[in-house]
Amino acid sequence: MKAAIRLALEENYSLRDVKLDVANADAQVREAWGALYPQINATGSYTRNIKTANPFAGSDVTGLFSGGGATEWVTFNEQARTDDNAQTEPITIGEFRERQRQGRREAGITPGGGGNPFGVDNEFIGAISVRQTLYNGQAFSAIDGAQTLKQLNKKAVDRQQQVTVNEVRQAYYDALLARRQVSVTQQSVERARETYQEITQQVSTGTVPKSERLGAEVEYKNQQSQLIQARADYQTAVDGLKRVIGIDVDRPIQLSGTLDTENRGEYRQVSVTDAVQEAISNRPDLEQARLSAELQEVRKDTEQSSYLPTVAAVANLSMSGRVPDNRTVTLSDPNDPFEFDTNTRDFFADSYWNPSASVGIELSWTIFSGFQRQSRIQQQEVALRRANLQVNQLLQSVRQEVRRAIRDLEAARERIGAQETTLETARTNYEFAQQRLKEGVSSPLQVREASRQLDQSRLNYLRSVRDYLQAKSALETALGIPAGTEENLFQTASR
Repeated sequence: MKAAIRLALEENYSLRDVKLDVANADAQVREAWGALYPQINATGSYTRNIKTANPFAGSDVTGLFSGGGATEWVTFNEQARTDDNAQTEPITIGEFRERQRQGRREAGITPGGGGNPFGVDNEFIGAISVRQTLYNGQAFSAIDGAQTLKQLNKKAVDRQQQVTVNEVRQAYYDALLARRQVSVTQQSVERARETYQEITQQVSTGTVPKSERLGAEVEYKNQQSQLIQARADYQTAVDGLKRVIGIDVDRPIQLSGTLDTENRGEYRQVSVTDAVQEAISNRPDLEQARLSAELQEVRKDTEQSSYLPTVAAVANLSMSGRVPDNRTVTLSDPNDPFEFDTNTRDFFADSYWNPSASVGIELSWTIFSGFQRQSRIQQQEVALRRANLQVNQLLQSVRQEVRRAIRDLEAARERIGAQETTLETARTNYEFAQQRLKEGVSSPLQVREASRQLDQSRLNYLRSVRDYLQAKSALETALGIPAGTEENLFQTASR
């Protein structure tokens, strides 16, 4: 029994399922706290511009960016007019442009034209944003709710452990009874066989009629059929025990216990009032119901906190890069507009990359939401009232369960005493019937009837023992005695 219980506390499917609820609640607690931790996001992008449109297409301003240089021509003529040098004279814009083109050709520079003068071949953007919540009432309430849910699920595990232990005991006692039924039926088969052989011998000597032999043969065959069914019932009971434990149905097991009542007076002096109070104090499912009501209260507070603002600190850091494939730059001599040179910049030149940073405070406050918040609060109030009703309802159920379990245990105890007397009487009657048959003052029919009564009395006694053990386990489960305890924690002095 102890080995089966220990194994069930590890392998039972229902128990493993509720343990997963605890693991899930742990994750929900961490998730709730995550709303108050810094939120860090990183983004990045790369764009390759195959061809960019000229934003100045169709405008005269395009000449300024396609080698026209009208402003430079105006500046040149103004300097030529005011430098008091007779050799320098203002020139036409056509001549100015021609002399610039000549200077670029001599410098080995091929001027470009058309396209987007502001477009580049490669664009990079990278950004990191940090957001730290300073105040969020709903987040704080969510943490309380997740922790309450975790405690609630732990109580569910405690109760499921108690229920699992009771289920294992019930199935184990059923399997033990089924095994004893096989043994009793097998003894019945042996007695029926012996009776059949004895009657057959008496028929051969002519002391009894042949009809007695036919009746004994029918009884023998019926007992064999009952033995086959008893063995099948035992295997079914063992499979049921395996299912409750949570082990594979093909795994072989051997039961080592016996149906016995060593301490039949246990719980005899327990009063109903004390038992009910003990159950109210111990039952994890009652505490689970109370925690469920607390959880509804937290959810109501969460909805009420939506009336308050949310405050957060934010920080942003970004870096953008606009890098052309051709990073060669044409430079003109500031003193001579017709002299040119070139310079090639590095990929990470400062002129291509531009950082930016910002910090700030965010405040978000929903002033009006179309009465939705008020409606949600009302729904949570209804759920809270329902949870309190369920607590009271469960209290009544526990009281009734404890009372019924005490009555069932006392009735099972009384049945054992009655069946012990009946079994002893049936055993004595069978012995007398056998003795009278040997003396010739009784018939085989009377012996077979005494045998059936003895077998039935044995089975009734075994069932009463099984019922007592199951009733005792059910009472301990109703009292909420912790699962796996080797001895009863509930001790009440005699009243």
